[in-house]
Amino acid sequence: MLPVLQANVLAAPVAAVVSFVVTVLTFVVSFVVLYFVGKSIFVRTTKETLNQRDYSPAIVSLASSIAGVVALFAAVAIAATVAGFPMILGAFATIFGALALGFAFAASDIVQNFVAGVFILKDKPFEVGDYIEWSGNGGIVRDIDLRVSKLDTWDNEQLTVPNGDLANAVVKNVQANDTRRVTVDFGVDYGSDVDRARAIILEEAAAIDGVLADPAPSAPLTTLGDSAIVFNARAWIDPSETGAGGVTHELTENILHRFEEADIGFPYPHTEIVGSLDIDQPAGSAVADD
Repeated sequence: MLPVLQANVLAAPVAAVVSFVVTVLTFVVSFVVLYFVGKSIFVRTTKETLNQRDYSPAIVSLASSIAGVVALFAAVAIAATVAGFPMILGAFATIFGALALGFAFAASDIVQNFVAGVFILKDKPFEVGDYIEWSGNGGIVRDIDLRVSKLDTWDNEQLTVPNGDLANAVVKNVQANDTRRVTVDFGVDYGSDVDRARAIILEEAAAIDGVLADPAPSAPLTTLGDSAIVFNARAWIDPSETGAGGVTHELTENILHRFEEADIGFPYPHTEIVGSLDIDQPAGSAVADD
């Protein structure tokens, strides 16, 4: 009788251990199969669907990552059900809810930037390679991510800008259209040959490589200043091929030389005082004591 009782006592823990091991193995095998098979199918389907609709690679990458996370949670939930771990589902739901609530409070700015990044990639107010200006800043777009965009300044300094800032600002894209007008003001002295000055400006503007013949350059007289007659030189370029800065610099230097050759003077602010001023002190004037 005693040996039988001892055998039963020993058999119960062994059976419990075997049952636990079987349950764990069932969960692990189920999770591995469901996760890798489900992830492969879900991610591949997501990529194919978005690529067929010509979405940005960044959006496709984000959607694929989300699909992988969803496949992970789904595999855990289904494997727990198959293995007979109903308590895992409750704990899983509680943890997920707490994480979601904490994420909503702690990462509101990050979420805003992500949403702004999606809209930027979808609406395309600018693309990689464009020069943009916003809120007193400017740079060439080098990378558009879902959270931030990276730009290079003319001094080769990198700007990392949250997409929320770009989405909420007025962004000027100087390369969005097929043509762009470059304007430079030139002032000449009063009494200068106005027609000759205008002709020189038009000749030099048309001679610059990259300036379009249509629309043709123009130089209207726009201002009669205190000491200068001001022409507004206007030339059109293709911003995808020609830089506005280079045209401005070349035109300014060429006009300087041509005006000097034509004896057309550049004005400078000056003040002329007329009349007389007596600085002699009267003999009987009082002197203040210290």
